[in-house]
Amino acid sequence: MSAAVIRSRTVVLRERNIDTDQIIPARFLTTTERAGIGRHAFSDWRSLADGSPDPDFPFNRPENAGAQVLVAGRNFGCGSSREHAPWALVDLGLRAVVSSEIADIFRSNALKNGLLPVVLDAEIVDELLDAPGIELSIDIAARRVTLPDGRAFAFPLDAFARTCLLEGVDQLGYLLKQADAIAAFEQRHALPSPASPESRHAR
Repeated sequence: MSAAVIRSRTVVLRERNIDTDQIIPARFLTTTERAGIGRHAFSDWRSLADGSPDPDFPFNRPENAGAQVLVAGRNFGCGSSREHAPWALVDLGLRAVVSSEIADIFRSNALKNGLLPVVLDAEIVDELLDAPGIELSIDIAARRVTLPDGRAFAFPLDAFARTCLLEGVDQLGYLLKQADAIAAFEQRHALPSPASPESRHAR
């Protein structure tokens, strides 16, 4: 599968105002390791009172195994700014979250961690919420979501975030890839040292 295109069935959480404490409860924030944190995603929703998995929770249902696109109700990712929230969703196997509204801080953290936030009109999202398991094609380069019936919808994505997603890097990774160009620029624009011939000539 091309990194530029996400093709996947959807898993649906119809709830609105899903905050970051529901995505990853505070008791799991003690780790700085991203690997494995996905098992705690939606922890308080995934289990019954006796601790056993809730068979009706969407991420526990076998037909949703491997789904890479979450469709959620309005105002997804509200609440605190914890970066563990996108960590958990990525480790859970998700590559994109689709909603009619995504909280700004969550959106920023998601993009820094390779999770694509897709905002579409409420009418389209309502349609997707009513059709769990529908297969979407999300073209990152074109900033477009295509439904199985061929309808396509644009979504906002700034150019830098788009580049990082397409190249599979975060902001630091992008800068590190430019190391040679940065070094060449600094060399071209370096000021001569006070003891250099160029400096004495300039006087």
